[in-house]
Amino acid sequence: MHFTQWLKKVTVLTTAVVGMNSAFALDRLYLATQIWEPYQTVSENGDLGGIAVERVQCALRRMGQAYEIQVMSWDKAQLLVETSKMHGYFAGSLSKSRAAYAVPSGPVVSEKLSFFVSPDITASVKDETSKYNLRFGAKFNTNKWLSLKQGGYNVIKKPRDATSLLQMLWQGELDVALEYELVFEHSMKELNIPLDYFKRVERGTQDLAVHFSKGFIRQNPTFLKHFNESLLLCL
Repeated sequence: MHFTQWLKKVTVLTTAVVGMNSAFALDRLYLATQIWEPYQTVSENGDLGGIAVERVQCALRRMGQAYEIQVMSWDKAQLLVETSKMHGYFAGSLSKSRAAYAVPSGPVVSEKLSFFVSPDITASVKDETSKYNLRFGAKFNTNKWLSLKQGGYNVIKKPRDATSLLQMLWQGELDVALEYELVFEHSMKELNIPLDYFKRVERGTQDLAVHFSKGFIRQNPTFLKHFNESLLLCL
């Protein structure tokens, strides 16, 4: 099935290789992703890269699986998998809403999630009253943003990316930002903000996975097992 008719493509990366598990490969795997540095990046020459991309590519090469990765908005990537117009998207955390239509792979990335707190704030973010009194933010319409909203936090902004979130915190529009440490550190380096400028309160480690549509997994019941086995060899 050809999926490009649904997509406004930003970047396409295609490969066809033969590996030890090529007997289990389908004709072509179609995956969607977003630009999310440093996990998924696009160079000035239009080449797709980044930590998560490289691990996914490594696993697919080991499987001998031809693939195409297409870059788009995160909302669109999830919608196309939910409606079975793409085979999967990455890298995303696990949630009940995603589990309703997709099956996650093993961890592509495991990353610390932390509250980044303005140095002007003396209150503890762990204090129950702080969730109502302080101004919180996270990237809009992500699991992080939804978890804050559902937890009763005073979420006042809807930034579309980590850099916008960081600028809001830096300029005093927010008191606390929730983001993965590696992502926020990348944005801080881009804006020449010292890495120790904000206080950090760890909120645990989360796994980010490839989410494959349930329809695709039903049609290819051995695929996920072989993908996960290959992924473990791509650390």
